[in-house]
Amino acid sequence: MKFSKAIVSLVIILNAAFTIAVLFIFYRVGTEPTALIGAWFGFTTVELWALAGIKKREIEIRNDKEEI
Repeated sequence: MKFSKAIVSLVIILNAAFTIAVLFIFYRVGTEPTALIGAWFGFTTVELWALAGIKKREIEIRNDKEEI
């Protein structure tokens, strides 16, 4: 459980840092890296979704063992 909480916290921190970096780049250059933004948030969303699926499956297995 600690590992997944650490991963979620890390993703939130990295997303915040990425957002700040993109805003700084936009301020300096005047254009936004649209493809990079889409790829980054797509990647982090899929990673969190996969982690949630793994956790859900672990909970289902644990509940099935307790019922037996």
